[in-house]
Amino acid sequence: MHADLIVRAARIENFDPGPDPYPATSVAVRDGRIVAVGGDRVLDDWAGPATQVLDFPGATVTPGLTDSHAHPVWGAIEVATGLDLGGAATLDEVCARIAGRIAERGTSAWVTGYDLDLNVFDGAPTGDPLERRFPGVPVSLMTSDAHSLVVSPAVVQQIGLTGRETFDDASEIVVGPDGSPSGFVLELQAMDLVLAHYPEVPLPAAAGHVERQLREFAATGLTGLHALDFTAPSEDVYRLIEKDGDLPLRIRCSPLVPADSGRDVWEEVVAQQRLAGRRWHVAGAKFMLDGTADNGSAWFEHPDVHGQNRKPLWTNVDRYREAVRFFTAHDVPTATHAIGDLAVRTALDVIEEAGHPASGPHRIEHIESIPDALVPRFAALGVPAGLQPVHATRMTRADQSDNWSRRIGPQRAARGWRTRDLLDHGAVVALGSDWPIGIGDPRIALADAQLRRPVGRPDLAPVQPGQGITAREAYAGMTRAPAIAAGAAERLGRIAPGHLADLTVFARNPLDLTPEEQAANPVLGTVVDGGFIPRTPQEHAS
Repeated sequence: MHADLIVRAARIENFDPGPDPYPATSVAVRDGRIVAVGGDRVLDDWAGPATQVLDFPGATVTPGLTDSHAHPVWGAIEVATGLDLGGAATLDEVCARIAGRIAERGTSAWVTGYDLDLNVFDGAPTGDPLERRFPGVPVSLMTSDAHSLVVSPAVVQQIGLTGRETFDDASEIVVGPDGSPSGFVLELQAMDLVLAHYPEVPLPAAAGHVERQLREFAATGLTGLHALDFTAPSEDVYRLIEKDGDLPLRIRCSPLVPADSGRDVWEEVVAQQRLAGRRWHVAGAKFMLDGTADNGSAWFEHPDVHGQNRKPLWTNVDRYREAVRFFTAHDVPTATHAIGDLAVRTALDVIEEAGHPASGPHRIEHIESIPDALVPRFAALGVPAGLQPVHATRMTRADQSDNWSRRIGPQRAARGWRTRDLLDHGAVVALGSDWPIGIGDPRIALADAQLRRPVGRPDLAPVQPGQGITAREAYAGMTRAPAIAAGAAERLGRIAPGHLADLTVFARNPLDLTPEEQAANPVLGTVVDGGFIPRTPQEHAS
């Protein structure tokens, strides 16, 4: 029996806790699975007339990198069609970009944007400056955390927002001192009222945007991602892409369970677990227990300096508890978005009561600020922690001058994104980007996780530098840890016989490089499901 593919390099690196004294150099693949790992004998034992042999002298082959938290469909569509406001540090800069878009498209078309930094507003965010600069133009700008919109008065008028709208969760059309909508639209159900009026993107165009973005991800070394949503048009997009080819990544989708929803909705999510394509499938369910600290919608034990950040999105927390028990009984693992310390505590309590499904563990995402007492509970309860290093390094500052730090105060800010502490207490820490909210290139995110600052900004002081981790720990957080979090450790996350053949080929071993060098370490190619996605390979037949 011969292999379909043999990959040879200077080293095979699994990012195990200790260095391998006898590192392998070759991997053989057949029918999408790894059948042999070793040295030169792999070629002798497994090569046949039809075997594809790829040689990468000096390179390192690792388990395929998996982003454990991303939003590939709505993110790709938003990035392709909206106005990028990333890096705009003042309101004047924001307005200059809006003016450029209006010059291209005219004043009657909607201007939609993303990655708006709330720090550009002197006080509470409002749409009034948009009206002064662009009278009558419908403008809707999504904030950097994707949990709110700032809209112009023209949008308020077109949609008919009043500020008296009611929602099942803690969403809100924020009003100003005069009782009319201020233009600040908070949290998902309120945002949906606005997003429903965005210009429609035809399905072929949407699929094209998503496929291009997935290929960009593959070029940075990703072979998989956990899509923590499954909203329309996700299924149609994936099926259309696979109609003519293969996805360049393996995608695990977890539909969102709306806050305060009931059993009819839960049963629909259970039914979705049967949906799958060749390289995508639905597995798990996503909960949003709270919002974000920047918006004042996270759930902390004590309110912030504005008296906010003190309520859950699930106004009926007992309903959330019942929902987790329901999904556990139906063997559906859950991922709970919990940013504030009380949200994290509640999620841990509920998981302790419910136990884990047989198919995989319940997990908690974000965990932005927690006290010492909660850190050891993750390992004790077997709850993987999903963290996004770039949120700490690129949305906060060491001097605590940023909105997040000012709102929650110095004591809680100092307990932010406790990656080091969670690992030291034995927790499984799966790293992700939360793309498009965070940077999608895993090499940058992993460098940031080690430095605790943006890798390209040596002039910036690190944020909670004691929470930095090693390169080995960082890369394990995007290989082995996501597999454990998905209940797939027996088939993903390692280069070992019997595992699925998802591999990343780096020009150099990340463990031999500084974080700055890792961020620019060329990806020579990836293997997904046994199929090679080339960059600059040297190939010969054997």
